[in-house]
Amino acid sequence: MLDQFNVVTRLAVFLFIFAAATDGLAQEASRAADGALAGKRYRVVVSTDIGGTDPDDFQSMVHLLVYSDVLDIEGLISSPFGPGRKQDILDVLDCYDRDYTNLKTYSHQYPTPDALRAITKQGETEIAPHIGVRASTEGSRWLVECARRDDPRPLHVLVWGGIEDLAQALHDAPDILPKLRVYYIGGPNKKWGPNAYQYIADHHSDLWIIEANSTYRGWFTGGDQSGNWGNKEFVRQHIAGHGALGDFFNSKMNSIKMGDTPSVGWLLSGKPEDPSQPGWGGQFVRAWTRPYSRFDRLTTPDDKMEVFGVLELVLPLGSNRPEKPETQLMVENQVIPGHVSDNGTVKFRFCPKAAKTYPFSIRSNVVALDGKTGGIKSVAPAADIALHPSPTLSHWWTDDPAPQFAEREHHGAKTVSRWREDFLGDFAKRMLRCKTPSITETKR
Repeated sequence: MLDQFNVVTRLAVFLFIFAAATDGLAQEASRAADGALAGKRYRVVVSTDIGGTDPDDFQSMVHLLVYSDVLDIEGLISSPFGPGRKQDILDVLDCYDRDYTNLKTYSHQYPTPDALRAITKQGETEIAPHIGVRASTEGSRWLVECARRDDPRPLHVLVWGGIEDLAQALHDAPDILPKLRVYYIGGPNKKWGPNAYQYIADHHSDLWIIEANSTYRGWFTGGDQSGNWGNKEFVRQHIAGHGALGDFFNSKMNSIKMGDTPSVGWLLSGKPEDPSQPGWGGQFVRAWTRPYSRFDRLTTPDDKMEVFGVLELVLPLGSNRPEKPETQLMVENQVIPGHVSDNGTVKFRFCPKAAKTYPFSIRSNVVALDGKTGGIKSVAPAADIALHPSPTLSHWWTDDPAPQFAEREHHGAKTVSRWREDFLGDFAKRMLRCKTPSITETKR
């Protein structure tokens, strides 16, 4: 009798645990299914360095456009480092124009090509100076205008490139800050724009922002990449030959990268109001104090700093300096101009995008600095650092450093790659819209 009781008890416990686990999975699936694809509409402005050194922004723009019927897109801003310009966005919109006849048979909420052209703006084309801002641009002014509209919904700003226009908008109109929800693809972009980033961290720490320095890599790294799900095979089967947008995508890069697309995925499926919840755009933790390392000397490879942090070198110019000192820090593929201060020093800011050692050298017309060399070792954050969120960054989110969520060295990437079959499968269905009109619509 006792054994029978134990069996029944164990079975009841098992069923309870199984039911709880099943319910947990159902709740997680439900959370991941929330968002724009579930009927919620989000106001969106995209700031992109499309046309710059990496063709993946073209891919992300194609993806954005085939989902533009479920989002209220209010701005497309060109904010590049290098050659990209507003015209690069317009080139993608020309492809959208050719596919629009088919797309609108699936949804009458697809914006017209001319409506999208009208909200395409040119933003900042130069890296911000040491102060972090320079002057307003067409893009930064448009961002302010959108944020000030009489709409109770927040404005989601998806930053795929330079963060300069966002910094400028906050500088010019700090009253817009409460209205913004920012998803920033950091990493390499932060590397090229540390001054604008540091301006926001120093002066607008109340900003609601996701700083995704490595999580975004889960869109093209990890997950099931066998057969049809492989980066190249997926493009061959589901993108190339699928309308003008599909052919344009394939012509820029015949393999999935789309490194900025997690910012869109975050709105499509997940819980955008709570970045700690799972979704296509990743899952994040409250940010700890943003890493910032300041040295009043040349560093060496023995000196360490946190990856994706900001290094500031403050070096004396010496007494025997020219009337107009010119200095440049040469590190990896960057030439970083120095900021000459009134106190007789020059300042350099550098942001490492990988955990490794970075040697550097200085080129200058200042004899005391010219030819000097040094280095810095960039290291991953401690796995438990997320247990200590910054009390002053109450709305700042970042990559989860827990090892179980990493794809190799890329923290947080598994929180995106786990959804690979879901988001790519849905994207494949969307690309069919470019290729053929809706059967239902054509029968009417």
